[in-house]
Amino acid sequence: MLSTQSLQAIKFISIGDRKRTCGLPFTMTRMGISPDICIRGAGIVGRTLALLLARERLRVALVATPAPAAAPDVRAYALGPAARQLLEGVRCWPGERAATPVLSIQVHGDRNGVVRFDAVAQGVPALNWIVDAPALERQLADAIGFQGGIETAREPVPAPLTVVCEGRASATRAELGVAFDVTDYPQQAIATRLDCEQPHEQAARQWFTPEGDVLAFLPLDGPLGRQVAVVWSASSPRAPELMALDDDAFAACLMELSGGALGALRLCAPRACWPLMRASARRWVGPMPGAQASGSFALAGDAAHAMHPLAGQGLNVGLGDAAELARVLAARENWRSPSDLKLLRRYERARQADWLRTSLAADGLQQLFGRPEPFAAALRNWGMAAFDACGPLKARIARLAMGTK
Repeated sequence: MLSTQSLQAIKFISIGDRKRTCGLPFTMTRMGISPDICIRGAGIVGRTLALLLARERLRVALVATPAPAAAPDVRAYALGPAARQLLEGVRCWPGERAATPVLSIQVHGDRNGVVRFDAVAQGVPALNWIVDAPALERQLADAIGFQGGIETAREPVPAPLTVVCEGRASATRAELGVAFDVTDYPQQAIATRLDCEQPHEQAARQWFTPEGDVLAFLPLDGPLGRQVAVVWSASSPRAPELMALDDDAFAACLMELSGGALGALRLCAPRACWPLMRASARRWVGPMPGAQASGSFALAGDAAHAMHPLAGQGLNVGLGDAAELARVLAARENWRSPSDLKLLRRYERARQADWLRTSLAADGLQQLFGRPEPFAAALRNWGMAAFDACGPLKARIARLAMGTK
């Protein structure tokens, strides 16, 4: 029970101070009440998990390390219905201008093979939504600031359970001694944004090239928008050359690859580039190491896994990690601590199976379209035409991609 002095301290914290220090958790820290869970990493997965756990009345310390000033964030994510429902549940789904509904998906092969998915044909309002990453992060940060039960910190805080959400270059994962098995793709992702002459008409477009590159235009700025997010999975030797081009020359390359589908193109953001890989941690849960250590750890999001972006499922899987871990902890028996390894292995088994299924599908597509031999090109484009004509199979794959199964 809180003392009279503690209640008075809470009463006189101003609204501004409460937003900066997360209100009640500030007083809990001063009174020496330890958190149940420490989340290392305040990206989209870490913040979403913190909000889900706070909703279950668990005390959370969220470690947000100040990042150095960087170039504008050009990332955008394709999120399915399950991810939308999850974010709506914590009141963090962005408005329509920042979460553009996708009504059709067009996948173009390297020899005129085409597969089309349509929301109307699937009986859904949208196949997925293209979400502006900075807008979603701002919404999550605002929600964290006003959520009782979450304390933000700059350094890790001792807790029965530590959840690592630091991304694929996680320093904590390395400190825990967890191996990260990596298979590098011979590609690098180049991301930017374009202003287009023609409206995108809420269509996500993807092109596979004879060289094995994958180019995606993802619609932004709402249903009537003319802006797209670009993700170009380019061959590793060519990527530095593309990054060195001036904006007009780079836009001309995109115009050629896309066949002028959206008319004249103009870059409206800087370019970012990173290597592509398929990777997974050998252990996703375990005891904290060291003779004096206590408690357990769990990995989530990119700290646990990575996959090729061509299927657009990376963040969907990461948010699935957050949802499953929160569900497992909320459903635990009263006598179990959040650090109980038997409990955490339920989470590990469920999420490893989902990641394996999704990453193998993305890897299979990359391998199929990465083969330059003429017979492989002819086979895959014939397969695309046959697949596009097979309504029941296409509907099944569309449901799997949307996460509705």
